[in-house]
This record gives sequence, C-alpha cells and structure tokens, in this order.
Amino acid sequence: MKNFKFLFAFVLLILGVSSAKAQLDTLNYLKQFEANKANYINKPLSVLLNDMTQIQPKTAWSATHRKKTITPGTRFKFCDMELSFHNVITLLIEWQDPIPRDQTKYYEQKNDFYFTNEERIFYGSKIIKNIVVYR
Repeated sequence: MKNFKFLFAFVLLILGVSSAKAQLDTLNYLKQFEANKANYINKPLSVLLNDMTQIQPKTAWSATHRKKTITPGTRFKFCDMELSFHNVITLLIEWQDPIPRDQTKYYEQKNDFYFTNEERIFYGSKIIKNIVVYR
C-alpha cells in the first residue's frame, strides 16, 4: 500500500510538471506575437490566426465594458473549458471597431464559448487594435 501511494504521488508530480511546462511553452509562444504586434495591428485577426501554426485558441470570451451593448475586445484562451478560470494563458485582442454585444453573445451561447470554425470566420475579418498576452 505504501508503494502504491508513492507511485500515485510520483505520477501526479510528473503530470503536474508536464502541464506546467506546456503552459510555459504556450505562454512563451504567444508572447512572440505580443512582441511582434506591430505586424498584426490594423490587420484582420485571420492574419494572426494563420501565423499561429503551433496552437489555436480553444475558447473565446467577450471582454466586458461599461457600455453593455459593445464588445471592445475578446479573450482567447488556450485550455479546456473546465480550466478556463484557473490562471490560464489568455490572448486579449482589442478590436479597432467594437463588436455589437448581441453578435458576440450569439456565438458564446451557440458554441458554449468554444472557438469553432464558425467563430474563426466571424472574428477573422475583425481588425486588431492591440494584442496583450497574460496569465
């Protein structure tokens, strides 16, 4: 029984280390795009998404604003839905022209915040004002 507890603890440690390394790799990868944001500002999101060959967003969340009828930015997250609230890596895209909230809410409700091909098309034509990557 003692060996089983040790083995179980060891497996959990290995999984935790590999998960932390994956998060660090994702953060470093996305920070490259933030550092080179001049290449993407005033261009459609599709340009950035096409350059992101190693990883794509898994979820998309509207960034809130005092004015509830617009979405000035979108938070793209790179983890599964159940982890979306736990200090995850986020790519915040601020839009040149805020998107009407009813449009972003439609996709959030339809796809449960998952970033689908349909949303890739919808957001792909929106023009980037700023890029921020954070954890």
